[in-house]
Amino acid sequence: MFHFPIQNQALKLKHSSIELVIKREDLIHPFISGNKFRKLKYNLEALKATGATAMLTFGGAFSNHIAAVAYAGKTYGVKTIGIIRGEELATKRKLNATLEFAQSCGMQLKYVTREVYKNKMNPEFLQELEQEFKGVYILPEGGTNSLAVKGCEEILTPEDAQFDYICSAVGTGGTIAGLINASQKHQKILGFPALKGDFLQEDIRKFATQKNWTLIKDYHFGGYGKIKPELVTFINNFKKAHQLPLDPIYTGKMLFGIFDLIDRGYFPEDSKILAIHTGGLQGIAGVNNMLKRKNRPLIEV
Repeated sequence: MFHFPIQNQALKLKHSSIELVIKREDLIHPFISGNKFRKLKYNLEALKATGATAMLTFGGAFSNHIAAVAYAGKTYGVKTIGIIRGEELATKRKLNATLEFAQSCGMQLKYVTREVYKNKMNPEFLQELEQEFKGVYILPEGGTNSLAVKGCEEILTPEDAQFDYICSAVGTGGTIAGLINASQKHQKILGFPALKGDFLQEDIRKFATQKNWTLIKDYHFGGYGKIKPELVTFINNFKKAHQLPLDPIYTGKMLFGIFDLIDRGYFPEDSKILAIHTGGLQGIAGVNNMLKRKNRPLIEV
């Protein structure tokens, strides 16, 4: 079911002495891919150890995490419940591709308003959910907790010590925290947030054991679900040049940023960069539906 070892794919860069390699975590599994597999690995073990009967988690309309949890539940015989941001989604005649997939895997979807969703870490709200859904194992948004970070620490291998920079997209901070903890002292970890705001710094510090990291905040393209034409163009051109698909929420933004930083001279000559492909390709279908409604260019699949 899961494809190991993970492939490191080197890219050919024109007019540059910099070496850029992509760690193809997206190849782990078609649906539980990349960092989602890493984050769920030890949490699924913990769920079974506690005797919980279901896994409950949180996410938005295009959430890779929701899709991965739903499929994992179907695969391992675990009931799943998704608390979905956006009460208006419940009134739509047709679900988007991500939520339709989650539902087809047996996930029970509960839609809440954006105001209610902001309370997702509030102890009183969590207690209400525990009372409503008896015997649940609650997994935070994006799957980030100490067990998720433990799983993400396994992304890097001893062979990856050759790289000077490790780059990762950042959503809730669990993946980059794992990379930080597993990195070598000489390495610099660069995170490319998909969201606006400075809250991620503190979230990462909760789990990170080293200080060799920084967030590059200039490539979020307006926020989580914001897809601008230049990003779509980059993703399509990247796939043609390297035969490698990128998602538009996370990895596409990160690679756009890395290429722009290379052009701007951010990295010293002869730098070796390892970029983590965290998967998320399932989200392309939903984004393309959104782009189609707006009569804008689509991401090629």
